[in-house]
Amino acid sequence: MREAPTVIPGETPAAYRPAAAADAEGADAGTAARSAVEEKTGRRRNLAYPPAPEPLPVPVMDNHTHLDFRDGLVEVTVREALDAAEAVGVRGAVQVGCDLDSSRFTVAAVEAEPRLLGAVAIHPNDAPPLAAAGTLDAALAEIEELAAHPRVRAIGETGLDYFRTRGAGLQDQEYSFRRHIDIAKRLDLALQIHDRDAHDDVVRILDAEGAPPKVVFHCFSGGPELARICNERGWYMSFAGTATFKNSAQLREALHLADPRLVMVETDAPFLTPHPYRGRPNASYMVPYTVRSIAAVLGKDLSQLCADVAYNTELVYGQW
Repeated sequence: MREAPTVIPGETPAAYRPAAAADAEGADAGTAARSAVEEKTGRRRNLAYPPAPEPLPVPVMDNHTHLDFRDGLVEVTVREALDAAEAVGVRGAVQVGCDLDSSRFTVAAVEAEPRLLGAVAIHPNDAPPLAAAGTLDAALAEIEELAAHPRVRAIGETGLDYFRTRGAGLQDQEYSFRRHIDIAKRLDLALQIHDRDAHDDVVRILDAEGAPPKVVFHCFSGGPELARICNERGWYMSFAGTATFKNSAQLREALHLADPRLVMVETDAPFLTPHPYRGRPNASYMVPYTVRSIAAVLGKDLSQLCADVAYNTELVYGQW
């Protein structure tokens, strides 16, 4: 049985250090890359990966990550990423596709790495340009083909994004969202929701179409009202590093209201790195920072929270 490499709390895992990456061969990450500049401020980001946290007492899973999306100064293989995560108590992850290239990557990755499950979809912001090019339906057809892989357990991320898309493109987003819901229902897969500034319409469309049995609000961004709706409908709420940000009081209110049976955790790596490393590159090995923050907010025993999160995650995606 392969042993995960030693990861020392307080030190960046070896695979995420630039010196190690410079000599690495055979990296299998994708070609997409996160900007080195902060979107809102225009300032250059600190591209060094943060130090590893203390391992969790009970292993959990990162139910939303983008291993094909590069960040920082390194290129880390799927195996290296999962090794570092496993060493701190993150025993598996869900690799999420956002377009055809990343969804194809997802299928290849889950075939090669047993600690990985997959989700495939066309991101809401990618639907309008595909529709304009007349290729959206063909892309959705390929997504359905990729979703038939036995280790793909979710359709996502799909939904609505009113932050980046405006005007006529919103109709294309809604059409794509409805099609993804249909695919998830017909293939009996979970549905991972991308919901940015669109809570009411996401709920409206899910109700109108008839939501699949397993719906996950990825990077839950709503407040208490959306948490109540999720509780009523049995929809899962996946909390990311945003829940640790100082200006996220409404997320913490939602967390207090969330049914513990519906709470999960994610990174959305390489984005949304938890406090105190906000803005730096993120990775699945960072999950323990968010889990500990959630335990502190709820005043809950850390081991029990980990066990609950792991149980909820396997209810949605099945066993790894």
